[in-house]
Amino acid sequence: MKVSEKEVVSTANLANLDLTEEERGRMLRDLNSILDYVERLNELDTTNVQPMTQVADRYSVDASREDVLEGLRRSLPHDIALQNAPASDGTFFKVPKVIER
Repeated sequence: MKVSEKEVVSTANLANLDLTEEERGRMLRDLNSILDYVERLNELDTTNVQPMTQVADRYSVDASREDVLEGLRRSLPHDIALQNAPASDGTFFKVPKVIER
């Protein structure tokens, strides 16, 4: 699978990015390089490799550490946060649109 220049331009537009011709070319090359690498990884035989189920635990902060606990505090409850909002739909904050094309 390859990414086309048209797809790079379309994605850049969706992300509201103004890419130069040089940047588009570099992005196209980089994205296709990543996809080529993923295709190579898919060729590996992983039948005897045990799935990793708790990847995040390896990198997460140990919340039982004293120096971490000192900086923690309870989050503001959702309903109270919405009471303070100038506008909401009952579930989310409503904010004015700030991105224009």
